[in-house]
Amino acid sequence: MEILADDLTGPEIAELLSAHLDHGNANSPPESVHALDLDGLQSPDVTFWSVWEHGNLLGCGALRELSPDHGELKSMHTARQHRGKGVARAMVEHILAEAKRRGYRQVSLETGSMEAFAPARALYSRFGFTECPPFGSYALDPHSVFMTRALAA
Repeated sequence: MEILADDLTGPEIAELLSAHLDHGNANSPPESVHALDLDGLQSPDVTFWSVWEHGNLLGCGALRELSPDHGELKSMHTARQHRGKGVARAMVEHILAEAKRRGYRQVSLETGSMEAFAPARALYSRFGFTECPPFGSYALDPHSVFMTRALAA
């Protein structure tokens, strides 16, 4: 697997992000879908990566800077046909390493509270993320689970 900074211009990434948004919209009420679209991911405070193997797009993820010492994990998605291959694990490891390199002391995330998001919550828990109150501009929402992880200095 190769993780690359992505400029979000390829048709493959547009299709994968569409699937990511479709998953959120199918499993959450509209006001509780916090996934970023292509424009949102091109914001200067967001770094976006894609995961490739043998020319195939496997997944993606992003890191948004909330403050000089706090990042937010965003837009984690693995293509359906590549689930179970360690794509998400590799992306979380990559994002956490980048967050440490930037000097962040904390990385947080928002994901859904519904059963469809249980695999994501389990993955984040394995990486040491624990539930926390809403952070940044998020508000308390029964359809969201907020998680955070402190990073070693």
